Amino acid sequence: MKFDVNEISSLIKQEITRYRKEVDVATVGKVLEVGDGIARVYGLDNAMAGEMLEFENGVVGEAFNLEDESVGAVIYGEYEKIQEDSQVRATGKVLTVPVGHEICGRVVNALCEPIDGKGDIETQSKRLVEIAAPGIADRQPVRNPLITGLKSIDSMIPIGRGQRELIIGDRKTGKTAIGLDTIINQKGQDVICVYVAIGQKESTVAEVVRTLRDHGAMEHTVVVSASASESAALQYIAPYAGTAVAEYFMYEHGMDTLCIYDDLSKHANAYRELSLLLRRPPGREAYPGDIFYLHSRLLERSAKLHNDKGGGSLTALPIIETLEGQVSAYIPTNIISITDGQVYLQRDLFLGGIRPAVDVGISVSRVGGDAQPPAMKKVAPKLRLDLAQFRELQDFARLGTELDPAAQAQLDRGLRMVEVLKQQQFSPLSIGEQVVSILAGSTRMLDDIRTDDVLHFLTEMLSWMKLEAPEYITEVNESGDLTDEMRESIVSAIEAYKTIYRFSFGK
Repeated sequence: MKFDVNEISSLIKQEITRYRKEVDVATVGKVLEVGDGIARVYGLDNAMAGEMLEFENGVVGEAFNLEDESVGAVIYGEYEKIQEDSQVRATGKVLTVPVGHEICGRVVNALCEPIDGKGDIETQSKRLVEIAAPGIADRQPVRNPLITGLKSIDSMIPIGRGQRELIIGDRKTGKTAIGLDTIINQKGQDVICVYVAIGQKESTVAEVVRTLRDHGAMEHTVVVSASASESAALQYIAPYAGTAVAEYFMYEHGMDTLCIYDDLSKHANAYRELSLLLRRPPGREAYPGDIFYLHSRLLERSAKLHNDKGGGSLTALPIIETLEGQVSAYIPTNIISITDGQVYLQRDLFLGGIRPAVDVGISVSRVGGDAQPPAMKKVAPKLRLDLAQFRELQDFARLGTELDPAAQAQLDRGLRMVEVLKQQQFSPLSIGEQVVSILAGSTRMLDDIRTDDVLHFLTEMLSWMKLEAPEYITEVNESGDLTDEMRESIVSAIEAYKTIYRFSFGK
C-alpha cells in the first residue's frame, strides 16, 4: 500500500488551521475553614470586594472581607456542602438576580429562584443586586399620592409615590396588615408590589401569600422570602434583591413600584451575625460600624424619577419592630432619620380595639399634603390636630375631673371620629369612600348617632351610596377633588340616608 505524501501533508495542514487553542485562566483559592454561612479562603489575592465566588459544588458566595492572608466570604446557599481544602474560583462578576414581568405572581428566595413549586422562571433580564441610588438631578419632588386604602393614614399621614414611610410598632400591633392592605389597594392601579419577608416563619409567609391570592393581589406582586430557617447571608441580601426586582420596572418601564421590607430589625440582626462571624469590630449593641450605611444605601434607592429618566417611582415601606415601645432604640432611630416619616402603631390602642392602631401624636409624613388628593385636604384639614387634642382631653378625663359642657362635647365628638377612622383588616377603601366617610364625621352629622353604631352606620351608608348614588364616589375617585356643589350633594345624601338607617335598624 502506497501513501501519498502530498495528501497526508495537506490533511495535517488542515487540522493545524482548525485548531483553536483555548486557555481557561481563573483565579483559584482554597477553603481554609467553613461554618455558619461564612468561609475563609486562601489564595484569592486579587479578589475584589463584592466579587462573586464559585465553590466546587456550584454554591455561590461573595467576597466580604479582604484581609492580608485570606478572604472572608459569605455563602448564599447550602454551606453544609462545602468542605475544607475544596477549591474556590473568583468569577470577576458581582451578584445579579433575574428580573422581568415573568416573576410577577411568584414566590422566590433571596436569589430570585422560585420556591412556590410552579416551575422555573424564564426571564430575559438580570439586574445587579446593589447599585448606586439615583442622584439629585435624576429625581423630582414627591407629588403623586399612593393610596393605602386606610382612612387613618391617607387622611393624616399621606404617602406619596417615591416616598419612604416607616411602619414602626411593637410585636403584633398590625404592622404587616398595613403593608398588605396597601398592596391589596394597588389592584388595578398599575403599581408593581414587592413584599420582602426577612426572618419570618415560613407559615407566616404562606399565610401572607394566601391572603394576597384570596384578594386578587398576587398578579401584581412578587414575594421575596428569606425565612428564619435560612442563613443570615440570605436574610442579609433579600431586601437588596427585592429592590432590584422593583427597579427593573421603575427604570426599564417607567412604572410605579412599591417595596415592603418586613422587617428591617431582623435584617440588622442578620448583618450583625455575619459581621461578628467575620470578626469585624463590634460597636454599639454589638452592631458593626457600618450598620447605618446598611439601611441608608437600601432606602436611598427609593425615588420618584425625573420625567427625562422615565418618571417611574419606587415607594418603600420599611417595617421595624420595637421592644416595649422603645422608639429611641438604636436601629429605630437610625431608620427614622433615613425615612420621610413614620406610622407609629401603639399596643394600647390595638388592645383597645382601635385598628389600625395609629398614634397620631408621633406619626408624621414629611411629604405631607403635597402627596394628598385635594378632596382629602378639604375634608380633613384639622383632623390630625383634633385627634391629638382629643387624646390629651381623654387622658385628663381619666383623672375623674368634671368637664365643662364644651369639653364634654369635644370628647364626644373625638370618640366618634375615632370610630370613623376604624377599619376592618384587608378591606381598603377607595379615596371617594374615604372622603364620604370622613366628611360625615367632620360636618358633625354623626353627633346624633350612638358612638357604638358609628362604624356600622358608615358601612351601611357606603353600601347604600354605591347602589343609589354611585356618581358621588366615582367623581371623587376620578377627579381627586371635591367641589362645593358636590360637597353639598353628598351632605344631603347622608342626611337622607340617616332617615333610612333609623327606619331600617331602629337606631
